[in-house]
Amino acid sequence: MYNVERILCPTDFSDGSLQAFSAASDIATKLGAELSVIYVLPVQSALPTDPTTVFEVHQLQDLLHKRLDEMIRELNDKGIEGRAFLEHGDAAGEIVRTAEEQRMDLIVIATFGKTGWRRLAFGSVTEKVVRQAPCPVLVIRGSESLIRAEDAAA
Repeated sequence: MYNVERILCPTDFSDGSLQAFSAASDIATKLGAELSVIYVLPVQSALPTDPTTVFEVHQLQDLLHKRLDEMIRELNDKGIEGRAFLEHGDAAGEIVRTAEEQRMDLIVIATFGKTGWRRLAFGSVTEKVVRQAPCPVLVIRGSESLIRAEDAAA
């Protein structure tokens, strides 16, 4: 029997990723598994030299850490051991790298079902994770509405 002890759930705080988080927490509860959440902040190609921009990036990171910590507290309240990762770079690459390094047994990730030109133009993080993951991936079909960064901290 395949033993699931560590689950990784990527989030972008969209409704869909929060649905995947809910499914992952249900699975973690039933299996007694640890659940880690990961947010990948894209790296800007060239950071402006304006100090205000650097301050805004730090503010965003603080907001993201706060929101991830809230998710972990929610897990702890349910009796689930949780960890949070805030990474920088290519979303799919960082999710796969983290899954490998942390020896995850399962990834639970949302998909938004983009097709045609939208998928070709933007690529699919979920598709790349499914193809490259070192472990099984459970894909949850989610909705597309994103929570703004200001709302994520609320």
